[in-house]
Amino acid sequence: MRILVTGAGGFIGGHLVGQLTAQGHDVIAVDIKPISEWYQHSKLNHNVVADMRLVEHSLNLTKNVDQIYNLAADMGGMGFIENNKAKCMESVLINTHLLQAAVRNNVQKYFFASSACVYASFHQNSLEFDPLKESDAYPADPEDGYGWEKLFSERMCRHFTEDYGIETRVARYHNVYGPYGTFQGGREKVPAAACRKIIEAILSNKYEIEIWGDGKQLRSFTYISDCIDGSIQLMGSHYKEPLNIGSSETISIKDLYLTIIDMTGIPREKFKFTYKLDAPQGVRGRSSDNSMCLKTLNWEPNIYFKEGIASTFKWISAQLNY
Repeated sequence: MRILVTGAGGFIGGHLVGQLTAQGHDVIAVDIKPISEWYQHSKLNHNVVADMRLVEHSLNLTKNVDQIYNLAADMGGMGFIENNKAKCMESVLINTHLLQAAVRNNVQKYFFASSACVYASFHQNSLEFDPLKESDAYPADPEDGYGWEKLFSERMCRHFTEDYGIETRVARYHNVYGPYGTFQGGREKVPAAACRKIIEAILSNKYEIEIWGDGKQLRSFTYISDCIDGSIQLMGSHYKEPLNIGSSETISIKDLYLTIIDMTGIPREKFKFTYKLDAPQGVRGRSSDNSMCLKTLNWEPNIYFKEGIASTFKWISAQLNY
């Protein structure tokens, strides 16, 4: 098939393009960044630099396309989305214009990359919590800015299916991590940031690490290969409602750091942790209920954190010459 992937120069998009290309599809890879700044790119694809917030690009790039994977968004880790709510909201333009163009150009299927940030915060304000099932997004109380954009865009997909007949699929990603992604600069997420901080602490010979929050926050983290497998399976399924693509394995933020430290061979006791309690830290506890994923796809993410973070740490170590 001929497939358009937006956000192809980003972390998840780069891995998705690689997998779709390996499956023999003709992929149009699009990102707003110069190709030299893409995390991954291949000459086997049609690589295009374009701002998908502009409707003319959506209209042009969706011609003669069978499927669209929309992964484009102005986003980052908690530090970024807490301080750039307007920028995050502007991503609604991408989804809106792509859906309009997809209908006009008779695209068969449309995939939207949503987020666990759509879930109501009152389900996530305690360390004693139930894993989030898809229905927990309502009554709505998502992460301000970024979460609202994702939830609104989910509704756009639903209503475009109802009104225009286009097949839409929505995946709610839970903290995706892995190699070939952001690990510095302010947009990185916790696993990559922790890898970088630990390496920097070792290279500086100070062994000091700052953790945002008290370190007790609980999360589940989804390895990139699981994210890609789940996304492609969902796109090929008949399921039309939003679906969790996330690990059900939970770990505290401090234990995340300790797991990475153990991989260095340096005793834990050598490191000194400080806790920045006024830093952005998100909800108190969150993980994915995969009951619907198992029922729908007969599958769920299966890469344990210890395995996934090992390859992530190895890649970031190489980037930092550690």
